[in-house]
Amino acid sequence: MKKRYVQVGVGGRSEMYTKAILQTFPKESELVGLCDNNRGRMELRNRLIVGKYKGRPVPMYSDTEFDRMIHAQKPDVVIVTTRDCFHDRYIIRAMELGCDVITEKPMTTDEKKCQRIIDTARRTGCRVRVTFNYRYSPPRTQVKDLLMRGVIGKVLSVDFSWLLNTSHGADYFRRWHREKKNSGGLMVHKATHHFDLVNWWLSASPVEVFAMGARRFYGAGNGMAEKLGLKGHAERCLICRCQKRCKFYLDLKKKVCLENMYSGLKAMYLDCERYDGYFRDRCVFGKTMDIEDTMNLVVRYNTGAFMSYSLNAFTPWEGYQVAFNGTRGRLEHDCVESVYISGDGRVQGETIPNGTKIRLYPHFKPARNIAVAVAKGGHGGGDYPLLADIFSSHPHRDPYMRTADVAGGAMSILTGVAANKSMRTGRPVRIASLVKRLPTVKMTSMKEW
Repeated sequence: MKKRYVQVGVGGRSEMYTKAILQTFPKESELVGLCDNNRGRMELRNRLIVGKYKGRPVPMYSDTEFDRMIHAQKPDVVIVTTRDCFHDRYIIRAMELGCDVITEKPMTTDEKKCQRIIDTARRTGCRVRVTFNYRYSPPRTQVKDLLMRGVIGKVLSVDFSWLLNTSHGADYFRRWHREKKNSGGLMVHKATHHFDLVNWWLSASPVEVFAMGARRFYGAGNGMAEKLGLKGHAERCLICRCQKRCKFYLDLKKKVCLENMYSGLKAMYLDCERYDGYFRDRCVFGKTMDIEDTMNLVVRYNTGAFMSYSLNAFTPWEGYQVAFNGTRGRLEHDCVESVYISGDGRVQGETIPNGTKIRLYPHFKPARNIAVAVAKGGHGGGDYPLLADIFSSHPHRDPYMRTADVAGGAMSILTGVAANKSMRTGRPVRIASLVKRLPTVKMTSMKEW
């Protein structure tokens, strides 16, 4: 029997799930409802369903009609891809109405919402899955395998640097993500991927976090707009007189190829502004933002390991460098990712050929390069394996335990939540002070010698 799914939030991240249900796993899945506060985007999604996937229009419900949708359509699973700040609302209500949940990362944005999700999952017995596609990326899984096999022994410290470039990184300062009330800031919205990877790579949980951060490049008041010759810029690109000389200009009117006609920036945002007043092209040097673009953390884990982590959102290239220092050596992993802007039709987080490397430095032996697993598609090749794990009626046995439940989702965001609190107070923050009754995180065993 097919599982019945409804989708809440039909913005840029949601189409991946629509495609999986209608095109990739149609024998196992059925899409029976759409819910959003923007009717224009729901109508656009139905045109996609009919025009591209040759399906039938799906019933549409406003954000105030969520309960009515559940009662009418009787879904087995609710897929949540709304703004981050609304995740908890739909996750909790879905469970209260007897549905399992699949939610985009981050699971939610602060410790109070996280606590309510934990308590509701415990009370209802319903299942929450958080879609950490980076876990499923072949090179990242390869790193997990090496660490599990103990090639460098017990991991004692991690050096992790993530770079967001002036295309993708800047885009967070145009969208709703630029306000912490919506996204929790980049420490929650973006870094949840990174913190989850470390938790999963090490089979560890964070214990204590100390952080510093600021907005040094984007926004108003730091002089960057003036240095770039953009004095007198408008608060959105569409009406700005600096369009021709601004490297950060986003053209919402730009035409896209026929294949992307249902999900391009113009169709999804500019043409739908009249429904909710949301501007997709806010100026990256505008006034109304409060998230940081420069962040540094120190994290202590329950295994005894430490991590030093940095995130910068204005760099010339996109990707990361991570190194694990263990009792038997050092493992380094570098990755360069493609340039893209969310919703522009390009593949998100695709790895660049020859840009991904893994190198092992054993103690007292020569270093050696390790052949990197092939990765194709979004998020380092992780999107399809994630979707197969979610929607296939017979998923493969997974020795790496890549499925993330409510406990894994909580532990990833709590590092970022603690970092936000530490940046406000100037003090280290213990994870145990943020939530109670957290379920045990399911982890693989690690060979340490």
